[in-house]
Amino acid sequence: MPTTTLFSKENPDNQPLAARMRPRNLNEYIGQDHIVGKGRLLRRAIQADQLSSVIFYGPPGTGKTTLARVIANTTKSHFTTLNAVLSGVKELREEIERAKDRRDFYQTKTILFVDEVHRWNKSQQDALLPWVENGTFILIGATTENPFFEVNAALVSRSRIFQLKTLKDEDLFKIAQQALKDKERGYGNFKISFEEGALEHLVDVAKGDARSILNSLQLAIETSVDSFPPPLNTEIYITKETAEESIQQKAVLYDKEGDYHYDVISAFIKSIRGSDPDATLYWLAKMISAGEDPRFIFRRMLISAAEDVGLADPMAITVVNSDASAFDRIGLPEGRFHLTHAALYLSTCDKSNSTLSFFDALKTVEKEKQDAEVPNHLRDSSRDKEGFGHGEGYLYPHAYKDHFVAQQYLPNSLQGKIFYNPGDLGYEKKIKQNVLSKREAQLEATLEDAFIENLTFSPNDKDRERWLMRTTSERGALLEKIKDTLYSKINILRSDRILILGAGHGLLLWQAFRQTPEGFVCAQVNNTEQFDYITHYSSKLDEINRPFIRKAEINDFIKELDKDLFFEHIILRNQFSDFSKIEPLLELISTKLAPKGNILLAQTIASEGSRLSNFLINPEAKALIFACEQIIYENTKTGICGWNIDDLINLFKTNGFECDTSILSQKELRYVNSKDITRWIEKTYAPTLNTLKIEFDKKDLEKTIIMELANKNINWYHKVAVIKLLKNNKKIKEKKEEIGEKEWKVIHKKIK
Repeated sequence: MPTTTLFSKENPDNQPLAARMRPRNLNEYIGQDHIVGKGRLLRRAIQADQLSSVIFYGPPGTGKTTLARVIANTTKSHFTTLNAVLSGVKELREEIERAKDRRDFYQTKTILFVDEVHRWNKSQQDALLPWVENGTFILIGATTENPFFEVNAALVSRSRIFQLKTLKDEDLFKIAQQALKDKERGYGNFKISFEEGALEHLVDVAKGDARSILNSLQLAIETSVDSFPPPLNTEIYITKETAEESIQQKAVLYDKEGDYHYDVISAFIKSIRGSDPDATLYWLAKMISAGEDPRFIFRRMLISAAEDVGLADPMAITVVNSDASAFDRIGLPEGRFHLTHAALYLSTCDKSNSTLSFFDALKTVEKEKQDAEVPNHLRDSSRDKEGFGHGEGYLYPHAYKDHFVAQQYLPNSLQGKIFYNPGDLGYEKKIKQNVLSKREAQLEATLEDAFIENLTFSPNDKDRERWLMRTTSERGALLEKIKDTLYSKINILRSDRILILGAGHGLLLWQAFRQTPEGFVCAQVNNTEQFDYITHYSSKLDEINRPFIRKAEINDFIKELDKDLFFEHIILRNQFSDFSKIEPLLELISTKLAPKGNILLAQTIASEGSRLSNFLINPEAKALIFACEQIIYENTKTGICGWNIDDLINLFKTNGFECDTSILSQKELRYVNSKDITRWIEKTYAPTLNTLKIEFDKKDLEKTIIMELANKNINWYHKVAVIKLLKNNKKIKEKKEEIGEKEWKVIHKKIK
């Protein structure tokens, strides 16, 4: 049986517009920027013809088969296709034999595209697995169902999963314009215009489906003339009425056995949990209009009544259960009132998830190395009271005032463990104080278990203390804190592109690289030693997966990058030290920022940290060094020391950025040796004293400071500003107007 030819070259005139306009290469492909945008992993792999097995997952019309077609047009490997609906194990075996022959006799790889791969059953998918594993095939699978549920787990584990999202309206407009302008495959030979709102209606009703917009566009155009094709340059006018007739209301995307089914019910329950009645009604209406079983919806609401409402409103489960019973008696369509009644009650009542405390208890039980013994007084006394004294000492609560007496109920090993935390809303608020006061009394009833002795003791060891102080104060710990604070400010997606300027030895780089397996990390370093250090580790990766590393000045490095390559995150550390150079550098790196992207920086503020004079005792040496520091740290807003955090933030805001700022106050136990002191005197302090025309003996000053500080640990304090910058386009426009168009162009010319 011949292979299904998804990409056969039929007469273009006989094909629908959607088939004719399928992109032939990546430059024609519109949408899914998170997968095939400039710099993304999949784009690099396709361009380098180094594809590994992949599965494309997404709704119909998002470009899965189209992306496979682009790969077929790009790769040097043999490309073959199967449709899981029309083929089975027999056809797969035939393809396996052909692929083995190509590999063994011609050293040619085979890429196998399986459309609707989820339609194959487990045994059919199992038949494919060994040949993917041994490299006979590179698999491209396409599916509308979640591959983690519908595709063999072994296949999934050997493939990269790329989720294609519903196209945005702007993507659909681009696709429509592409078809209207293309003279070979589209309607570029005619003068087509639209009544206001007509094209917008086609885009709106298509709801992110490229195939739908092209099919409706074809119908609207070809039914607006007497016969098609008309003569060249014919004017064709599409009215809004024609547009409405060409695309009927799209059916609700909902498969009761599919992924979207679970997504919608999840959105419904989360809207109830979030106390949003409007969203609750929307998702309820979406399910009912798609034919969802109301009993399924009631089952989920009964769960929510206990899980999300709980004791904050004990009546919730009664209301939902009553509505479910009423629905069973009445049915549709009137039963929709009872669905709505239950949903609105749940979404508007007080919430508590305290019933989840059961799972904390369950986790404790599962983690126990051995079963905790039941306290003796709680054991069953009916069988062996005489022999072992089981039940002895039990206090019967009903025999006491208020039917309560404090005694131990948990095993000794868990005494004091808390599982249930009462909420502060509704009915549960009323019982909270009662629960807490009784809990305190229960703890007091078992004081013998309240304290555990320290059974060992050692005197202080000064050498050990010095070693611990030196180890725990290493600079690496300070850098880790900076790194963690930086990355806590951003949400990195797996497909993001990240630019790191001043990557050093890779502390910031590898964190970004770990979080962007389908994205792109690009880094600039300042010297050969840093470059060699990073490339030593990255050389162990496949070329297609390596970060892009260059040793260069920042200006040269950015000019080397593809002009169409932009980054969601640009990260810098201590690149804004010289205040006079901050503004032009900020302008330069902003040219590589993606829409809605951010700049993230960590900058040590020298003027707000420790100074050498803080640690000196000798009055003459201290006075000389202090005089120097008055000049070095004077607030001149030039150089690397004469400015503060407020100066930096004001500069960013003036240049049109919003700032999210965190200030880290860090203490470093710095070990000072005589070489450090000699370098400080010769490079900084002696030249400054000469400028001030103060007479001093350099060797005597150096000797005095060495005697005081050399070979000692000192507590050196740093102030580090960690700032996330977001473009404020309104402020940028205001600045442009303020300085004038001519001056603006001069600034940008200097940058470039």
